[in-house]
Amino acid sequence: MTLTKTLAVSALALALAACQAMPVREAPVAAPAAPAPTAQPAPAAGPGHNDNLNAVAWVQASLEYRLLAGQTYRSALYQLDRALKTPDWDALTPDERLAPVDGLPPAVIVDIDETVLDNSPYQARLVRDGAFYDEVTWDAWVREEKAKPVPGALEFAQAAAARGVTVFYLSNRAAHLEEPTLVNLRELGFPIESGTQFLGLGFFVEDCEQEGSEKGCRRKHVSKSHRVLMQFGDQIGDMVTISANTPAGREQAMAPYAAWIGERWFVLPNPTYGSWEPALFNNAWTLPEAERRQMKLDALDYAE
Repeated sequence: MTLTKTLAVSALALALAACQAMPVREAPVAAPAAPAPTAQPAPAAGPGHNDNLNAVAWVQASLEYRLLAGQTYRSALYQLDRALKTPDWDALTPDERLAPVDGLPPAVIVDIDETVLDNSPYQARLVRDGAFYDEVTWDAWVREEKAKPVPGALEFAQAAAARGVTVFYLSNRAAHLEEPTLVNLRELGFPIESGTQFLGLGFFVEDCEQEGSEKGCRRKHVSKSHRVLMQFGDQIGDMVTISANTPAGREQAMAPYAAWIGERWFVLPNPTYGSWEPALFNNAWTLPEAERRQMKLDALDYAE
């Protein structure tokens, strides 16, 4: 082999060796794509937090509420026949009994709202709308005439009427709401022979000065013509006058008649509103909501 060929072959061999020794350059690997951001759930639509939500939901959805209301009226019906057979049976306090019961026809006095008529749809609307009670929305609700009977109330009222007992509907509904109230009651089947059975907030009783929305004067009015066998209400003031609406004042008003509960006086459950609530913040509705709420929190028993 000539020197020229030898050099050529050597150069080729070295070139091939160099190619084998050089690392193969791979195509760059693309960086992994960043994960797509997890979609955050949209804020739930609807009203904000409301202290009354559970109370209204309990009235509307719980079996327990229906059972409690029903057993109240069923128990009252058992007592009614006993009351009719007992000549001196009377469910009015002595200071509200203006005429002797002897010979007077029998009657029962019932509150309307949350006692015989269920207004929880109105309360539900307030929760939904983040609103509070006011006369405009309340009047509109009453005029819809959509309230349903409290469980057991209709059956009791009809049974009482069948026994010759007059039912008086003693309510703090305003006088101008009398007509839609009576329409609502009558359409449901509550016994009402005369409009005189409705004693609303504007009912005037001669020689008796009504204090605020207290019902004492109207109970005295019934006492002149009827022997009252029973009273029904969702608030203590439906049966007795409360001089001081404080927790202690309410206890004091009820104490002398505690034995009448379940016999002559029957209390319906109502956690959605009532005079029990302002008693916890000194009846000061003008306080900011946060202050009223704090005072209710302060009234809780933490067993500490």
